[in-house]
Amino acid sequence: MLHAMKVVQTQVTDTEYALLAAHAKARKTTIKEAVREAIRSVAARDSVDPNDPFFRAFPVTRKKGRHPDASENHDRYLYRD
Repeated sequence: MLHAMKVVQTQVTDTEYALLAAHAKARKTTIKEAVREAIRSVAARDSVDPNDPFFRAFPVTRKKGRHPDASENHDRYLYRD
């Protein structure tokens, strides 16, 4: 399956261009690919915001320690069913 490509243009300073060109050259890639990598690293971050209330709202378990029967009773431990 072919994906449609979009053209993105911007203006950079001489210093920014020199940094980008040096970065691409050091990685033996093109400036175009270096810009694509930069976009992916900013737009598609795979991280969790530690301040997001969803991740701090409640403890996952109420007990500490291991549950030897967790595979059979995980719903009970997680949801108190």
